[in-house]
Amino acid sequence: MPEQSATDQPGVVPAVRRTAGTMFAALHGELIAHAWGDPGFEYDAYSLFHQRSLAMGWLDDRSAGGGSEDRLRRAPGLWAMNDAGWNDRSNASRTDLVSWFQVEASAVADDRPLPVRSFLQCAESATVQLGTLRLTAVQLLLPVQGLDAAARPAYAPLPSMLTADWFAERDPRSRTAVEVNINSGRYTSVPDAAERIADCLRHLDQPVFAYSSYDLVGRDAVLAPPFDDSFWNGPPVHGMVLRGELTEWSCDAIGWLAETLADTAASLGVRTPLLFTVTRTRSAG
Repeated sequence: MPEQSATDQPGVVPAVRRTAGTMFAALHGELIAHAWGDPGFEYDAYSLFHQRSLAMGWLDDRSAGGGSEDRLRRAPGLWAMNDAGWNDRSNASRTDLVSWFQVEASAVADDRPLPVRSFLQCAESATVQLGTLRLTAVQLLLPVQGLDAAARPAYAPLPSMLTADWFAERDPRSRTAVEVNINSGRYTSVPDAAERIADCLRHLDQPVFAYSSYDLVGRDAVLAPPFDDSFWNGPPVHGMVLRGELTEWSCDAIGWLAETLADTAASLGVRTPLLFTVTRTRSAG
């Protein structure tokens, strides 16, 4: 993976402690600026995300610089900051990319999932500081290689299932048809496990995602990620698309599904980063 550059592009800050790996989120859609906002004010995506992470207690800042007293005041968290940015509207190929965020996910506890829900909540909070977000797709890079499926306790083989009841009894009009593209890049990890991934999802007792079908797909079926192939195990040539309905079109539900599928893939022997893309196709209501 490339080192972090001085330009507003995704990169990697080397970790100084054990981590799960790089986690990345790109929010796609339309951002309608607040009427009351100051058009001359410079909103920095990195600063907004950093502030929100700190406010929620999710930021791991133990690797930051400073003296010993500074380090004593710092705390472990879910991730360390890497980079963030807004879409460069001069890039015509990505006109619907609103914002992107990159962190180094901390090592995951044995009975916890990757913190995707918190990550997306933080990304959304930073983005809506600028305006109203009309979200059409979310793309994530999930460090599945940082999960140890063998260490999962018997009561939490898929840790996100412990929180599935949060989504019970939602307004049926909020159901949204989606396509979920899971891609393992140049490795065949996802196609090799596709039938088992679909079967696991089909039989999970959860109210978040109603599975209907899946197909194996290639590069043409996935939203082009806003980073170079060398950033992960790209290009995204080996994937599958799951079809079904989310109980609601929200970063919360998308994050839960991403956590569940990451743990499912890890339990089936997948050991590579996965590109995970959820696209809204229609509202059920």
